[in-house]
Amino acid sequence: MDLTPDDVRDVVRALDGSGLDELHLELADLTLTVRREGAAGWTAEQEVRRRPAVERAEPAETADPASTPGPAGAAVPEGTVAVHPPLLGTFYRAPQPGAPPYVEVGDEVDAETVVGIVETMKMMTPVHAGVRGTVTEFRTANGEFADTDAVLLVVEPAP
Repeated sequence: MDLTPDDVRDVVRALDGSGLDELHLELADLTLTVRREGAAGWTAEQEVRRRPAVERAEPAETADPASTPGPAGAAVPEGTVAVHPPLLGTFYRAPQPGAPPYVEVGDEVDAETVVGIVETMKMMTPVHAGVRGTVTEFRTANGEFADTDAVLLVVEPAP
């Protein structure tokens, strides 16, 4: 089950009208906890668990140039891992403007390494590499909107 931004808005509206102070929702790929913090309103914590997909490049003779997606959606080189956003939103490479990026091309990562964040409805969700290896390229620019099938970056898995 995937939650859309409209689903999240409906949950928050329902909570606002209820006497509940906390909601904990756990799905296969997502854990969401929302708490009422007195007069300050609601706070939220979320963890998105999605494994990166290993994608293989199509042979050149079968690819149709007219239907070839742009760099963010292009196939990744064989044997590399494409890291996708856990949900749609704006991708940021750093925790805040002016801060150094989480990772750069050439950096070593492991499955739990945070490689960026995705902002959806003012909620920041960390993006984990999902695999141990070396970052070889970024396909989505800092501050660019990314759909769930976009390739944020490519990792060459460690042997």
